[in-house]
Amino acid sequence: MVSEELKEVKKDTALIENISGSEIVIRSLLAEGTNVVFGYPGGAIMPIYDALYDYQDQLEHILVRHEQGGIHAAQGFARASSKTGVVFATSGPGATNLVTGLADAMIDSTPLVCITGQVFAHLLGTDAFQETDVLNITTPVTKWNYQVTDASEIADAIAKGFYIASTGRPGPVLIDITKNAQLQKIDFEGYQPCNHIRSYKPKPTIRHEYITKAAEIINQAKKPFIVFGQGVVLGNAEKHLEHFVNKTGIPAAWTILGAGALATDHPLNVGMVGMHGNYGPNLLTNECDVLIAIGMRFDDRVTGRLDKYATNARIIHLDIDPAEIDKNVQTTVPVWGDCAETLPLLSRLVKENSHNDWLKRFYDCTKQEIEKVIKPEMHPENDVLTMAEVINILNELTNGDAVIVSDVGQHQMVACRYAKLNTSRCNITSGGLGTMGFGLPAAIGAKYGAPDKHVVAVIGDGGIQMTIQEFGTIMQFGAAVKILILNNQFLGMVRQWQQLFHDKRYSFVNITSPDYVTVAKGYGIEGRSISQREQLKESLQTMLNHDGAYLLEVMVGKENNVFPMVPQGRGVSEIVLAANEI
Repeated sequence: MVSEELKEVKKDTALIENISGSEIVIRSLLAEGTNVVFGYPGGAIMPIYDALYDYQDQLEHILVRHEQGGIHAAQGFARASSKTGVVFATSGPGATNLVTGLADAMIDSTPLVCITGQVFAHLLGTDAFQETDVLNITTPVTKWNYQVTDASEIADAIAKGFYIASTGRPGPVLIDITKNAQLQKIDFEGYQPCNHIRSYKPKPTIRHEYITKAAEIINQAKKPFIVFGQGVVLGNAEKHLEHFVNKTGIPAAWTILGAGALATDHPLNVGMVGMHGNYGPNLLTNECDVLIAIGMRFDDRVTGRLDKYATNARIIHLDIDPAEIDKNVQTTVPVWGDCAETLPLLSRLVKENSHNDWLKRFYDCTKQEIEKVIKPEMHPENDVLTMAEVINILNELTNGDAVIVSDVGQHQMVACRYAKLNTSRCNITSGGLGTMGFGLPAAIGAKYGAPDKHVVAVIGDGGIQMTIQEFGTIMQFGAAVKILILNNQFLGMVRQWQQLFHDKRYSFVNITSPDYVTVAKGYGIEGRSISQREQLKESLQTMLNHDGAYLLEVMVGKENNVFPMVPQGRGVSEIVLAANEI
């Protein structure tokens, strides 16, 4: 008896005579379960849009205002939903406008399938109108790319694209389809999802002897420490992580993309690592005797100076990508594989334990950070609003259940540091590439990926102006995104560095903003701007309660800085709590 699931997979396998390549594209996406596409039409992809016209009841298309907005929206959708995001763009400038998003998705391991139109095959290489060599341009920033010149290749290319994008370490795929292939008509034998490619091995072989060795080291450890990253989220291994942490009693900290994989109020969650992470996790990295890295890649913003990182520790590294093992930090025991598979194996071998004295060291560091940094930020004694108090009240009102999408800058670090996150996939930000302009379109996509949650875009006055045109997307399609602009009238993170390391030589970081409330109103988005503390809670509640999109601008301190901080070129144990310590 054929299962319902198998019937569903095979539903598009009947022969269809005389069908265009463009319709094959749409049918292939539907067979993959795609229900929303972000895109912008143009000449070279017009046949695909013509085919889409007949499938609007099955496949929702969101017309963005710029292709970069489209790919960031697809990223937000993928990150919030755990599905593969899909983008359409035309040839030439349409395709090149995707490059920033491709680079962002590549370094942050976000599964995307980008379909670009291309000029007719016989015009390739002739510098035809809106022709670019999109394959060579995007090779460094895609997991796989491919150019289709015949309609018979389309279904197989899309099937491979979805498989490669979503398996192993996820990433972006680009499929470039020439216009003749879109127009060409063939007899279509149906769509077959891909589940194997001979030359592609998404998961490395698990070496059980290494898991045994790792368990032995963990069981002997006196001061073990866990740092977990987005690999836990991508592997849907959150419950496995929680079980491992609870059983071993090991303090655990997170990278910014790992935030939410373990609830922020879990008693063994000791905070965020990295340049603007929490004091204890950074300081005590060099005191731990075993460092267990789970689904993270030892980025330089996490490690600081490598020769001063985890100097007393044996390193156990769990990662699905063998290329990350020993890339930056020398590993004592490599544990290759999907952490959803390797963590349970490791959990069976480790002993139930507690490390109360060691955990107390983290709590003591937290007390110092609360006194010197968190309390003054959360409850300032002057009339100037801080970013931290805004996020603190937002936590109170959402109870940690909102999806927080942050742009890049000081507000990003504050949001990642202070946002309360009860569940996974609720912290969406540009991590490795640090793409300003990411926040607004990513929040639009996240709302489509998590329609039942509040989606709050936390954005600075610099980043919002990079993709502010996506207000038009909100206006047309009604995405109920809550836009929270933290306006300090500066490019804040650059200004902080200029203050601390360049003698306050503020070179071109003063940024003038429009009247955001008036701009938003022009797009049919309600809004308000505030600067007084007594207005804050009520305004945030109004924003959350509003039926539809809403913009709230909060004027915050112009020269407030984000601390703690690991100054560039220093080790993590040289973290400082204030400017006078630099």
